[in-house]
Amino acid sequence: MSKEQEKSENVAAMEVEESEEAKQERLQQEATALAIADIKNNFVFLERAVDTIESRFTTRVLRTTTSIRKRLTPYILSQVINEYYADDTRKNDLLRYLGEQQDVAMKDTAADESKKEIPRLPEIDIYLHLLVMIYLLDNQKFEQGMELSKTTVQEVETLNRRTMDQLTAKAYFYYVRYHELTDKLAEIRPILLAAQRTATLRRDDDTQATLLNLLLRNYFHYNLYEQADKLVSKSTFPENASNNQAARYAYYLGRIRALQLDYTAAHTQLLQAIRKAPQNTATAGFQQTAYKFFIIVQLLMGEIPERSIFRQPVLRKALLPYLHITQAVRVGDLNKFQEGLAKYGANFKRDKTYTLILRLRHNVIKTGIRMISLSYSRISLRDICIKLHLDGEEDAEFIVAKSIKDGVIDAVLDHDGGYMRSKETADVYSTNEPQSAFHQRISFCLNLHNESIKAMRFPLNAHRKELDNVQEALERERELAQEIAEGDLDDDDDMGDF
Repeated sequence: MSKEQEKSENVAAMEVEESEEAKQERLQQEATALAIADIKNNFVFLERAVDTIESRFTTRVLRTTTSIRKRLTPYILSQVINEYYADDTRKNDLLRYLGEQQDVAMKDTAADESKKEIPRLPEIDIYLHLLVMIYLLDNQKFEQGMELSKTTVQEVETLNRRTMDQLTAKAYFYYVRYHELTDKLAEIRPILLAAQRTATLRRDDDTQATLLNLLLRNYFHYNLYEQADKLVSKSTFPENASNNQAARYAYYLGRIRALQLDYTAAHTQLLQAIRKAPQNTATAGFQQTAYKFFIIVQLLMGEIPERSIFRQPVLRKALLPYLHITQAVRVGDLNKFQEGLAKYGANFKRDKTYTLILRLRHNVIKTGIRMISLSYSRISLRDICIKLHLDGEEDAEFIVAKSIKDGVIDAVLDHDGGYMRSKETADVYSTNEPQSAFHQRISFCLNLHNESIKAMRFPLNAHRKELDNVQEALERERELAQEIAEGDLDDDDDMGDF
């Protein structure tokens, strides 16, 4: 190969590389321009939300935050901030957190004067603060994010606008998140309590629901379950809160009821939390946590969870320790239960389910006694000790007597003979069990129907159009009645109109 050919090939290769670099740069510029356009488009929706007093436009803006969050860069945020703010003080405050300075090239006297003529909405101002807080959170700049979140919370406290409710709730959420990551949750508890009272007085449902859940999370972080129960008893969760906040509140309420031994109410609340939570991979963490408590509560109620729960791809790995415990409870094997408790004890303590799982020991023994009563018409207490691995016959006698009293088994205990005799199995349809199960299913369907109706959204003042139509029809009837009374219409015209 000659030197000229080698030189031409090198030039061609460099041109290909340059074209690929130019293509990558062009795609990056397009992505940046698209992200800036999306943020500006959200400004339009926020202005429309203020003009129409419709919260659905703000909801639409917050839903796009997930897609915008992945594309946020200091350059994108600085460009939007430089174009929006005319006040150099507010502009520089936000640019300082991004490590950027004011763009001198964009400073134009005419442009600044035109900006000053346009009134700036506090909704857009808080939205830009939220975007900067999200960027700092994703880049683990916690100290700067905490400082900005404090400033944002102080600003929203002075505003009492219904169009700010959802943005205020988000501001408090990131405010608590920064303090949680820096382990300073105890310091902000009085601030959250005061803000929750203020939101209740202002009838700010979104902020009220968010703060209530954040306070419960704060109490649960420090294991202050009694204070969490007092907070729930003294406050009312708003009915118009978002579905996500309702799911979180039901989860916290289910945990409180489980610790209070009210397993029926805990089962209802945890099931409601699971069903209200979005069913996607983005909420996998919440689903896993809720299912862990749901499975333990279901076992404490004497029921066995369905096998399909442990087979879901999102839950399979996280629920493996709980599958071991469920299998031990199902067969009534006390040794297997102790092995699972020793093997996965660290997992249970990390999940804060260890205390509830310790209560399952009695359920394991009761399940074993139930299986024995179904298998044997008569069995000695000595054999029960061997099968259930109990310490002595006295323990076996006490446990059998307790199971008979609780209605777990239908048997007779002979103290003198030292044996347990099972009675004949009665027909379940002769009892009230089918009726109670049917009533439970009907109640669930009715509650689901009522909640679905409450969750429906309707356009604001839509009923006024119907009232206007009714008024027009009444006016037309009055005119026809007056014309008929005055004799202006003959019989043919009258019949034609009707």
